[in-house]
Amino acid sequence: MASQAADQHWKIEDLDFSRIALDKVRPDENLFYLVTSASFVESGSDLYTQNLVDFFRGDDEVTDWLSNHWELEELQHGRALRAYVRHVWPEFEWDVAYQGFLEEYATYCKVELLAPTRALEMTARCVVETGTATYYRAMARCTDEPVLQDLATRIATDEVNHYKHFYRFFRRYREQEKLGRMRVMGTIGRRTLELKSEDADCAIRHVVKTRSPGRATDTAYVQQLSADMNSTIRTNLSPGHTLKMLMRPLELPAKVQTVIQYPIMQFMRHVFLR
Repeated sequence: MASQAADQHWKIEDLDFSRIALDKVRPDENLFYLVTSASFVESGSDLYTQNLVDFFRGDDEVTDWLSNHWELEELQHGRALRAYVRHVWPEFEWDVAYQGFLEEYATYCKVELLAPTRALEMTARCVVETGTATYYRAMARCTDEPVLQDLATRIATDEVNHYKHFYRFFRRYREQEKLGRMRVMGTIGRRTLELKSEDADCAIRHVVKTRSPGRATDTAYVQQLSADMNSTIRTNLSPGHTLKMLMRPLELPAKVQTVIQYPIMQFMRHVFLR
């Protein structure tokens, strides 16, 4: 069944890059940074996968899925986004910029930076997948270019499916570790605050270094680019859906969820909308 599902997963060949409406995207510098930065982070997924495989070694169900499904799909996201960048902005030296990014990004990918227990790391994974699904949904909404809409929607759907796997693994480990809601909530809060992490900042810096070398050390310029990207995500995200994904690992009774939904929504807005 898993093999059949893998066979049915979309392929880059399913995307018709010849249909790209260049006039809708090529002049959009903000969109260039959104797509290119994402292509860098996704293309470095193999570094992070190895950390997770090492962390969950001995649990064949988890490590097999990470190696044979999650990693392959994440790397495909990177290749598809890279192909899009090359079609729309062929003058951008993607490989040169990515090499610089990868050298720095590798220093962030350490097993010791993962959560202290397997259940809490699965909680963190749910938060990360929530963030990436939100990012790509917003990317699909922020443009009327049909190929990018299609690509971003496909990736967002993958990220939601990844979330479902991590959530299932989380529930198994939560039972094994007898994990309480307060520790789960603490991890959700900390990991949510880290969503705008050094990963994205690193990607933006290295894109600027190749795209606009003269502005590479201009901190104000780089910060403004980041702010513009955040504004695009803020304007196009779906708060209700994101909130539901974030809260799910807490598995709160309906009455309690209703009571705390507003403060959690405010916290989420502070993080995603800042």
